[in-house]
Amino acid sequence: MAEMTIRAATPGDIDLIHRELMDVIATSEHYNDRFKAHEMARLNKTFLRILLALDPWHIMIMCADGVPGGAMVSGPECGAIFRYWSWVFPSHRATKLGMFGMREFDAHWDNTRFHKAYTFVRPENEVARMLLRRYGYKETCLMEQHIFGQDYMLIEKPYTKVSEDYDNGVNIGRLGLLKRRLKGLVGA
Repeated sequence: MAEMTIRAATPGDIDLIHRELMDVIATSEHYNDRFKAHEMARLNKTFLRILLALDPWHIMIMCADGVPGGAMVSGPECGAIFRYWSWVFPSHRATKLGMFGMREFDAHWDNTRFHKAYTFVRPENEVARMLLRRYGYKETCLMEQHIFGQDYMLIEKPYTKVSEDYDNGVNIGRLGLLKRRLKGLVGA
């Protein structure tokens, strides 16, 4: 059995994560073409770099014997952590990385600065729903025609928030983007 580990992404991982993320979005059977186009445009390399700058653990890489085989991309949303995408790469779909990743995601983010974790899942995605339920997530509600006319389940898990502060979220605004560009130019 492969040794499974998890690590935070590094700048050198962005190309791999972006390529695999675009593939899982494009090939998913659960989403309409409009949603896929939206997600592929939104979750570009700049967005991933912003997540990395906020906290490298917002891009968790699941490895089997040291080889990346899956990822979880998340971000702060008003005191909660939103799981944008969790997936196992096609090369590792016969492994237990998905279950391992679920445990590690909660182990890392619970008892920190978030009061809950949540995600949206299409009602037809029984595999994702079952996996989330297995790890203590609750299907809170069905949101009808929520995103580009498709229904989504809101699925969440309470966490124990131990810090008093809150994250401001992913949008760092124009000033934040300008600071990042200047920082890159001067090599700071």
